Amino acid sequence: MKPAAFGRLPTDYRACPNDPGFVFERVQRVAEWSAEGPVLGKEGRAYLDGFDLSLPEIVSATTSSDDATKFVLRFADGKLTESVHMPRDVKSPRVTLCISSQVGCGMGCTFCATAGMGFVRQLTASEIVAQVLTMLRARGPATLGRVSIVFMGMGEPLHNFAEVMRAVNVLAHPRGLGIAPSRMTVSTSGLVPQIDALGSEPVRPQLAISMNATTDETRSRLMPVGKTWNLTALREALVRFPFRPHEKLTIEYVLLRGENDTLEDAERLATFAQGFRHNVNVIPFNAFEGAPYAEPEEETTRAFVDRLHALGSFVTVRKSRGRDVAAACGQLVQLTQKREKRGAVAR
Repeated sequence: MKPAAFGRLPTDYRACPNDPGFVFERVQRVAEWSAEGPVLGKEGRAYLDGFDLSLPEIVSATTSSDDATKFVLRFADGKLTESVHMPRDVKSPRVTLCISSQVGCGMGCTFCATAGMGFVRQLTASEIVAQVLTMLRARGPATLGRVSIVFMGMGEPLHNFAEVMRAVNVLAHPRGLGIAPSRMTVSTSGLVPQIDALGSEPVRPQLAISMNATTDETRSRLMPVGKTWNLTALREALVRFPFRPHEKLTIEYVLLRGENDTLEDAERLATFAQGFRHNVNVIPFNAFEGAPYAEPEEETTRAFVDRLHALGSFVTVRKSRGRDVAAACGQLVQLTQKREKRGAVAR
C-alpha cells in the first residue's frame, strides 16, 4: 500500500529531486491539478508515483435551501464520514468547512446522533486534509484567505490529537492552502489533559468547548466525559490556556427542552464564562430519529439568550445549516449505511 500524500509536510518530501516545498504546494492545490494529477515535471511526477494521491469517494453531496452542502465521503477501507461546505451567504466568498476527525465517536454524548455509531476508528491527517481538498474541488476553488475550518463534524478532535494537529499544520502551511490557524477552530467535549497539550502547540487553532450543562450532575448525564473531568477541572484548564490577545473562547451550548434551558442555567453559564473573552454559541437542539430530547421552545431560547446578554456575555444563536437535507451531524452517514445494507441484502 502506498503512503498517503495529503498529510505530509514539505520536510516529508526531502527525497524528491524537486524543491520539497514546491512538491508540497502542487500536492495540496488539488483545484489546479491536471487530469493526470499534480502539475510537476517528469522527475517530480515519477517521485509522487510512490504516494497515494486518491481523494475519498463522494458517496453523496446534498445541497440544502440555505446552500450548505453535506458530503458523505468514503475512504479506501470503505468507512464513511461526513463533511459540510457552508458559504456565509450567496454574495460572500467566505466559506466554512466543517470536517470530521474520527469515524464515529466514543464520547457517548446522549444528544448527538454520531454517538449512536460508537467509535469506529481514527482518521489520519491525510484523511482529515482530504476532506477539505475534496470539498474545495467539488464546489470550486474558494479564495483561500476566506476559508474557515471547524473541527465540529464526527468525532472528538482532541481524542485524535496527533493526527488533528498534523492536519492543522498541513492546512496552515503557507506553501499549501495557507489557512491561518486563527481561522481554524477545534471543538472539544472537555478533555482536560489534551486542552493543556493544545495550549503548548506552536501552530494552534482556536478553542471551542462543548459545555451543554451548568451543573456536574446534568453534564455527567448528558456527556459521560463530565464524570472524569468536572466543570471545575474544565474551567481551571481554560484559566491555564494561553489565549492570544483578542482571541475569544467559544462556549457551545446545545439547548435541550427541560434539561438545561432555565434562567438559572443561563446565570450559571454566565458565571462560568466570567473572566474570559468569550462567545456563547447557543445551539437549539437539532432533533433526529430516536433522539431522547426535544427542541426548546422559541420563547425559552429567547429568554435564555436575553439573560446571558444581560449578564454581559456575547451570544450567538446557531441554527444548524442544512437541516432540510440531513438533520443532525452523523445521521446522514448512518442513513447511508442502512441504505447500503438494505441494498446488499436485496442483492
